[in-house]
Amino acid sequence: MISRDEVDQCKARLMERRGELSQVLDDHFGTKFELIKESVSELSNYDNHPGDHGTELYEREKDIALNDHHEQEWQDINHALEKIENGTYGQCEECGQDIPVERLYALPTATRCIRHSQEQNISTNRPVEEDVIHPSITEMESSVDEEESTVFDPEDAWQRVSSWGTSETPSDFYNTDKNFNDMFFHSGEMIGSAEEIEGFIITDMEGNYDGVNLDHEMYEDYLDQNEVSSILYS
Repeated sequence: MISRDEVDQCKARLMERRGELSQVLDDHFGTKFELIKESVSELSNYDNHPGDHGTELYEREKDIALNDHHEQEWQDINHALEKIENGTYGQCEECGQDIPVERLYALPTATRCIRHSQEQNISTNRPVEEDVIHPSITEMESSVDEEESTVFDPEDAWQRVSSWGTSETPSDFYNTDKNFNDMFFHSGEMIGSAEEIEGFIITDMEGNYDGVNLDHEMYEDYLDQNEVSSILYS
């Protein structure tokens, strides 16, 4: 059975920890503010980069999680102090056996012995949508070879969205020669064709050339500037 001196030592540690938590919970990590911009003292969000908003959102979510953890610890400490006042501190709430002093020193809020302690398992569950959507676009498995696939898959969806801009743009770098059109995922991948020549050549049903489009004209200008004969008329 735990001695009175050992109970006093655990009580002192509980009181000390409760004092630390009271200072933390007074502000609640700024989570009392309804809007993110209020918690970070921002007057407006218009001039902030979307990447910064993502960072602020992550930090706010983290603070809320830590705040919930501290509130639970606060309740556990108060429960342990009540057990000290009632004279039941150090007894397992499940079997009534004495909790080892070593366990109480390591975890003063313990209310169960090791045998009846709550299991702390790390969850391996994933969101249900990942049954059909892989969390990583680049690691998706496909039964069709990437070069032959013409299906509009999640990778194509991400390409379409990121072509309008991401956090990795020339505006984030100083004195860069990079082009906005080259910054998104697989920006060099051809759209609507499998080979480069299909992007500008036009043929009829028999395979005879039957017209000119804008890409073809740009291609011809490029060949003329570099003094190269066009393969279309060779």
